[in-house]
Amino acid sequence: MQFRLGNYLFCPSWLGVILLMICIPLFIKLGLWQYNKAELRKQIQSSYTASQDSDALVLPNNLSDPDAWKYKKVKVKGQYETKYQILLDNQVENNIAGFHVITPLKLDGTHQYVLINRGWVAGGNHHTETPNIVTPNQMQEIIGSVWVPSKKIFTLESDSEKNRWSTVWQHMDMDRYQKNVPLQVLPLLIKLDPKSNAGGFVRNWQLPASKIATNMGYAYQWFGFTIASILIFLFTSIKKANNTKT
Repeated sequence: MQFRLGNYLFCPSWLGVILLMICIPLFIKLGLWQYNKAELRKQIQSSYTASQDSDALVLPNNLSDPDAWKYKKVKVKGQYETKYQILLDNQVENNIAGFHVITPLKLDGTHQYVLINRGWVAGGNHHTETPNIVTPNQMQEIIGSVWVPSKKIFTLESDSEKNRWSTVWQHMDMDRYQKNVPLQVLPLLIKLDPKSNAGGFVRNWQLPASKIATNMGYAYQWFGFTIASILIFLFTSIKKANNTKT
């Protein structure tokens, strides 16, 4: 396969053509994937910022669409129930391993509960040691941001481990929690506001939107690979023609 372009010959190899046809769509797809992730996180950031600047909404008892409440600032009133409190493992704060404390709150005037992430506490000297959690027993007004746990969870735990009650959890599996406790639990959590005094601990909450720049960087990187692949293909395929006189 050879084409003459003035004093140059365009003679790409079949291998080069095949590699280009594979790499270009792949790199563009990966670039668009990262770009779309960045745009989604921008929307999350905008939604979160707008909700934090407004008054807290009253969380309704009946939630037909929990996802519609993601990152919204809400308020509820009730009492903590520590019997089914859990600790989320592998939470790091300032390079110190610890736990997030998840405590059910019985909503005032109802039989329903909502889980409250009260923040981070340090672990013990040994991984098997769990911290002593102090919990206020009087009525609390909770103000915080809604978090809907992902249903896509990767875990090495067996089915028997999942069905057995444990205080320490590796992931916040809402379906598993609702099946393992005799409580009517709403399908979301509330991350306690850092300014709240309702029995909270360290609360340096991180939004998924904090990685917008990283996603954009990866997107530009993949698009750069696309351009580089084309340039390399052209550089290796174009040669100067040998003009011979007779």
